[in-house]
Amino acid sequence: MTTLRITIERTEGAARAGVLHTPHGDIPMPVFMPVGTYGVVRTMSPDELRAVGAGIILGNTYHLLLRPGPELIARRGGLHRFMSWPGAILTDSGGFQVFSLAKFRRVGEDEVSFRSHIDGAEVVLSPERVVEVEQALGADIAMCFDECPAHEVDREYARAATERTHRWARRCREAHSRPDQALFGICQGGLFPDMRRDSARTLADLDFPGYGIGGLSVGEEKARTLDLLVDSVEGLPAEKPRYLMGVGSPEDLIEGVARGVDMFDCVLPTRIARNGALFTRRGRLNLKNAACREDDGPIEADCDCYTCRHFSLAYLHHLNRVEETLGLRLTTIHNLRFLIRLMEQVRSAILEGSFAAFRAAFLSGYRVTDQEVRHEQKARSLRSQ
Repeated sequence: MTTLRITIERTEGAARAGVLHTPHGDIPMPVFMPVGTYGVVRTMSPDELRAVGAGIILGNTYHLLLRPGPELIARRGGLHRFMSWPGAILTDSGGFQVFSLAKFRRVGEDEVSFRSHIDGAEVVLSPERVVEVEQALGADIAMCFDECPAHEVDREYARAATERTHRWARRCREAHSRPDQALFGICQGGLFPDMRRDSARTLADLDFPGYGIGGLSVGEEKARTLDLLVDSVEGLPAEKPRYLMGVGSPEDLIEGVARGVDMFDCVLPTRIARNGALFTRRGRLNLKNAACREDDGPIEADCDCYTCRHFSLAYLHHLNRVEETLGLRLTTIHNLRFLIRLMEQVRSAILEGSFAAFRAAFLSGYRVTDQEVRHEQKARSLRSQ
């Protein structure tokens, strides 16, 4: 019996404020989770992660399987001890790599065979092997192995992938035995509303302690993402956590909460920080802009992050131009704190019954990144893998 559970404190429409209770601490929800693919959030120490308000982070099963290997991590007391992280951890299953590493893999009914992007060696992942690896890593939350279909696949392929995901979920459930770790199912369904609803209901019937919503924001238009999210949430139980996988734009977090999502993750804030892009309440700020060169103010005057309390835009602009490592750390600190603080503000608004007003005010002043830019960033992210 898993030790993970949630407490829902208040709702406003579909939006929920609650607490996720884990073996490594209570996590206020809604929550944004920084991504530490290789057992590290890029450029950030555990103390810095704590300082920005992170209570739960992600690791990736596929990448940790390749390097350094789950057996080595298990011999060192598990992923928490290995990376000196006292908070909660969620491990993805490698299912996203079935999508992102399509040119390196072959999908079968029982397993997926990858050709390692590191050295060309064959890597085989089955539901049972994924569970074995995730149990060795010892995260608080482990995700079932799933197949995330590309957004352009036809209905026939989307159905086959979704049904295979359901069969793999059952196999993961049968293989999982670690009582201090919660196994979450993942609903799929491609870009087809009826399949989304059916997948959510099928996974709900398997009675997992929580549910991921996968296969969204993989190249489709934003409006379609949000419509399909409603279809997915509709079939999931209200008393269990809902996790929208791979979504991290500020406006998407707010719209996800408005549709009943509790948990989010994405590499976006750390990746764009390394490229000089910063989140603000008005939209993204490009640190490379010449106007930043003479700006003695912080990124945002009311931001409470370490970067904004100590450094000017002019200094950050300088660090970016000379490619100084400190600049990468400072911009990453700001972007992560911005999203974590945004979720804190959203949570407070729900508890106060003012989320609708908060949502309207934020979105009215936020300049959304152009759709073509977003698609190129997504493509760049996939190419980097």
